[in-house]
Amino acid sequence: MATTAQVTHVPVEVYLKSSFEPDAEYVDGVIEARPMGEYDHSSWQHAVELWFAQSARAWGIRVRPELRVQVSAGKFRVPDVTILDRNLPVEQVITRPPIAVVEILSPEDTLTRMMTKLNEYQQMGIQTILVIDPDGSSFRFTAGSLEPLPAEAFDLPGSVCRFDLAEIKKLLD
Repeated sequence: MATTAQVTHVPVEVYLKSSFEPDAEYVDGVIEARPMGEYDHSSWQHAVELWFAQSARAWGIRVRPELRVQVSAGKFRVPDVTILDRNLPVEQVITRPPIAVVEILSPEDTLTRMMTKLNEYQQMGIQTILVIDPDGSSFRFTAGSLEPLPAEAFDLPGSVCRFDLAEIKKLLD
């Protein structure tokens, strides 16, 4: 059954001063709820954070979960994990392209919504955009499409970071 929902325009200032549990995204005046993470989602998010955190100082990065990223003038996204260049000034809301973002799929995620977000990350200038499905598949978003992640570790462009899915899997709890 189709329903019509009334959409209320919310000023960006209101969004930025509000808190949501979990955090919500802001798209052209509309607050969009993010899917709630479940155990598998949370485990993957934690493992990715641990992987980068254990070498953060050596790699010159900061790793942050669920940090607001302003991808364009009217759009704020909240990646599951954001990798930042430690040499850049700290921002409460990220406005410069991060080194990488990682999205971990939740059962409620839709392909259309995820592809929209991934395209916005790419348009912002983020060079490494990764998607992990807790059910087993992992992808890199490049040139508007999803490619399976390679089995071997790889360097993240613009940094000395490495992404090693096999080692991250060992950190799952």
